[in-house]
Amino acid sequence: MTDAPDSLIPYDEIVQEALRAVVGRVLGQVVAEGSVLPGNHHFYITFKTGAADVSIPAHLRERFPDEMTIVLQNKFWDLVVEDDHFSVGLTFNQVPAKLVIPYAAITAFVDPAVDFGLQFQATVADLAPEPHDEAENDSPASSEPVVRTEDGSNVVSVDFGRKK
Repeated sequence: MTDAPDSLIPYDEIVQEALRAVVGRVLGQVVAEGSVLPGNHHFYITFKTGAADVSIPAHLRERFPDEMTIVLQNKFWDLVVEDDHFSVGLTFNQVPAKLVIPYAAITAFVDPAVDFGLQFQATVADLAPEPHDEAENDSPASSEPVVRTEDGSNVVSVDFGRKK
């Protein structure tokens, strides 16, 4: 088998951008429905806290210097969805906070209610994340695992590697 030539078209970046747009479209549907999640749907959204244009309170950035996961389920407000980012109000230890998260900063999106998940390829700078605690905003904890890949669920992971 011969090695595939390097592409001059950045397919991996295009696919990552398209998959991140899925997150925006889903959140846009939630806003259109009055910011109420239908049925048992709830979302785990993991993002790089140090990515460009991420805006979170300083105490959260100190606690999660690399990456954090938020839960959109019962206690969120002011969800605003834009073309390149979303913003949302959440509470952390009963302290309200506004977060602004560009889609480019998202590394995972999971809806455990329907075993759906997207995982995004990390950039070279993101390959060695610092250890951190999981975010515990004031949503009820789910007993469901966040990402289940061995049971044939709908988790989509895209990783374009080049053969050399």
